[in-house]
Amino acid sequence: MRSDGKYRQILKMTAKPDETRFELQRHRILKAAAACFNQKGYSGTSLKDVSRHLGLTDAALYYYVKNKEELVFQCYLRAAELGREAMERAVRDGDTGFEQALLYIQYHVEIMVGDAGPVAIMSEIPSLKRVHRNEILEVSRQHSASFETILRRGIEDGSIAPCDVRMTGNAIMGSINWIPKWFHGKTDMAADICSEFPMILTLTLKNQDRRPVS
Repeated sequence: MRSDGKYRQILKMTAKPDETRFELQRHRILKAAAACFNQKGYSGTSLKDVSRHLGLTDAALYYYVKNKEELVFQCYLRAAELGREAMERAVRDGDTGFEQALLYIQYHVEIMVGDAGPVAIMSEIPSLKRVHRNEILEVSRQHSASFETILRRGIEDGSIAPCDVRMTGNAIMGSINWIPKWFHGKTDMAADICSEFPMILTLTLKNQDRRPVS
């Protein structure tokens, strides 16, 4: 399994010890909060649940977030950041649109079920205050648009069969983003998800004719 790039960045030798400890604890909190929100939802989760999950005092948790709404917002920002990293890495590593789509699914799934997980499901966006809600929705739109660009690239280079990129993108993204709802950390299941999901979600994407769009 691959850890997310944020962890690699904060472990650089140039990082100050205090900053490194702060970021490590912050990510530990956001992972624990994601697990709680995914299981109980926004209304069913309290900050006490998160602090109890981590073995922290309430005061220690308030050092990192002001309230529950901000905690959800930070969880969603983290989820978006991890998805963006998977997308950028796939674009760098893949030659064709199909390869980039396949790698994006692979990388994102590995994040969902790997050391960087759990990742918060963005199902409680209406619970955010307006400024946070608008920011998350915009980030989500940009991410979806980037994946649709990959699909169009594949159609143009002949590696992906012609399809409705909006519907195809929504179907694939929805399947990936819902994984944290039913995956609860079993190692054998994680391995199966990593091997099967990329294949299943790209089964109908590949263009067997390999003829680019003229």
